[in-house]
Amino acid sequence: MKKLNREHRGINLTTDVLSFPAEPEKGAFLHLGDLVICLPVAEKMAKKMKVSRRREIETLVIHGFLHLCGYDHEKDKGEMLSLQAQLEQELLGKDPLRMSLKRGRKPGSKLKTLKNGERVVVTGRAATALVRKEKTKKLKAKATKAAVKSAKKPKKVVEKKPVARKPKKAATPKPSASVAKRAPRRVKAPRLRSGVIA
Repeated sequence: MKKLNREHRGINLTTDVLSFPAEPEKGAFLHLGDLVICLPVAEKMAKKMKVSRRREIETLVIHGFLHLCGYDHEKDKGEMLSLQAQLEQELLGKDPLRMSLKRGRKPGSKLKTLKNGERVVVTGRAATALVRKEKTKKLKAKATKAAVKSAKKPKKVVEKKPVARKPKKAATPKPSASVAKRAPRRVKAPRLRSGVIA
């Protein structure tokens, strides 16, 4: 499934269902196309949703069938998924399963496009680095956009007024230690107070 997904969609990870619409020539047997369902992924999703594997596969068959009919939930505005829910209720007589869950990819993983155009899933530190790289790219784009905007605006010319400064006093030479000796400091005697209050 991973190989098929990589070869036909350029995504190097496994998925639950792939649809291959047929393009029959004139006079050839008419059929919609082929569906490929990955049973291990279907089983994993069934456990996540707490339903049987059979129930999950029924949903995947309906989902793949709609793709063969030309619907694409990645491009339309929810029409395919609402039709899928309606078909599940009518054909199976059961409540539709949620298709909004991420299927087959670990939480926190990111899709990275390599230089040769191949897309691979990265996890852990590589996914964190990819997120950081995207953030810095956005910040750089924002900064260049702001720089272009500021370059377009005419700058205001502010004239600076000269500031009047006080002239510096000429430094007086200090007398050498041998020439000028300080007189010893006098200690004042404490004043005595009388006990009389005036």
